[in-house]
Amino acid sequence: MHRSTLALASLIVVAACTKPAEKPAEAADTAAPAAAPAPPPPPPAQAIVTVIYKWPKSPAAFEKYYAKSHLPLVSSLQQEIGFTKAELTKFTTSLDGKKPGFYRQAELYFNSLDDAKKGMATPGFKKVGDDLKNFATGGFLGMVAVETGDKSETACPALVAVIYNQPKDPAAFESYYSATHLPLVGGGQAEIGFVRADLTKFESNLDGSPPAEYRQAELCFPSMAALKKGTATPAFKKVGDDLKNFATGGLFGLIGEQK
Repeated sequence: MHRSTLALASLIVVAACTKPAEKPAEAADTAAPAAAPAPPPPPPAQAIVTVIYKWPKSPAAFEKYYAKSHLPLVSSLQQEIGFTKAELTKFTTSLDGKKPGFYRQAELYFNSLDDAKKGMATPGFKKVGDDLKNFATGGFLGMVAVETGDKSETACPALVAVIYNQPKDPAAFESYYSATHLPLVGGGQAEIGFVRADLTKFESNLDGSPPAEYRQAELCFPSMAALKKGTATPAFKKVGDDLKNFATGGLFGLIGEQK
C-alpha cells in the first residue's frame, strides 16, 4: 500500500471516531527496511580429468609416441573437449628416494564438473581415450576429480604428489584431514617453501564406476632445487609423520616435474 493511501485511510478512521486517535501514519515510518539482496553463490569448483600412467613396458617408446602423437592430438581437440589447461607431470622418484609407484600423470582442467562431463561426452574425448592403447602399455588409472582447495594459476614446475588410497573410514579421514592435517600443512608453508597447494577428491573413474583412488594433494615448488630444500625441513617431516594418523588405506608419495 502506498503512503498516500495509508494517509487517506487514517483520515477516514479519525473522522469516524468520537475521540482523537493517535496518528496511525507513523506505522508506515517504522516499517522494516527491505532485506539486502542475497550474495551471489560461489563459482563451481574446478574439475580435473586425471590420467595416472603406470610404468610402460618401454619408457622410451612411450615418450616418443606421447610427444609426437598423443599430445598434439589432445591439443588439437582442446576447444571441442572444453578443458582450460593441461598439466603434465613425469614422476622422478618416490618420497623415500625409490622408484616411483607411477610413471606419469596428465590433468585436464575444466571450470566445473558439468563442463568435464560434457567434455568427456564429445567425439574428441573419445579419440583421445582410444589413443591410449597405442602407448600406455603398462596400463593407467583414469579418474574425474573435483578441486577442494583454492584455485590457483601459479606455475608448478616441481611438485610433491600424495595420492591417497581409499581409507577404511572416509568420514574419519575427512574430519582429521580438514581439522588437523591441512592446518599443519598450511602452518608449515613458509618453512617448506611451496607456492601452491592443489587438493582434489576423486569422484569416479572415467567409466562412472567408483574411483580407484580417493584423494590427491600436490605441493608445488618453483624449482626442483626448492623442492629438495623444502622436503628436508623439520616442517615437512611433521607433515609426513602426520599421514599415519588418517591415511588408513595407504598412499603413494611421489616427486615429479611438469614436462
